[in-house]
Amino acid sequence: MKINKDEKTPWICDKCNKELELKQVKVRYLGGNFEVELMQCPECKMVIINEDLALGKMLEVEKGLEDK
Repeated sequence: MKINKDEKTPWICDKCNKELELKQVKVRYLGGNFEVELMQCPECKMVIINEDLALGKMLEVEKGLEDK
């Protein structure tokens, strides 16, 4: 069997054993509401918040609220 290096390993929910899907998810953080595209379990709705989002957009929101 030949492995294609371009194929990515799917993210699997540890609780439900379902493959995560990329979905628009409503996020509430520090009193602010916004929608972002995240990997989400189709069954239990748990999401993965990647490092870029946690250290990028969410950090921006946090700093913006601290400055007020």
